[in-house]
Amino acid sequence: MTTVSVSPKFQVVIPKDVRRALNLQAGQRVDIRVVGGQAILEPQVDIRSLRGFLPGISTDVPNDPEGVCWPGGCDPAPEPFWPAP
Repeated sequence: MTTVSVSPKFQVVIPKDVRRALNLQAGQRVDIRVVGGQAILEPQVDIRSLRGFLPGISTDVPNDPEGVCWPGGCDPAPEPFWPAP
């Protein structure tokens, strides 16, 4: 276990072994939550880095039909279930 100290400005330096274990880079954002009196650090992941992490999923999905009267598009507005004032 590694011990760190808190500066007067409440800053903490993350030790090198912890940075390596979490694969942290300079400037990367980290989420911190407190669970049962312990602080948990979770590195934020750039959404672009998740592209392709689920190989084999079919991305060939047909689009919904578009037009003036596509299903559900031409229906009149439903009557309200409460009485009009």
